[in-house]
Amino acid sequence: MTSFTFDVQGMSCGHCKSAVESALKEAGATAVDVDLEAGRVAVTYDADKYDLNKMRDAIEDAGYDVA
Repeated sequence: MTSFTFDVQGMSCGHCKSAVESALKEAGATAVDVDLEAGRVAVTYDADKYDLNKMRDAIEDAGYDVA
């Protein structure tokens, strides 16, 4: 498993947290930890099966900007 942390802008509430978690899990994340105050999302995924760019696209498709 591989872990990576994204800096994400625009998250401010529980709905934002749920939207990002769902998007990342659909993109192949096995674990997602959203820190709203810090604007960070830690993701764990299988790098042999899933692409980090796909994770980034999933966050952006959910309506948030990745810094």
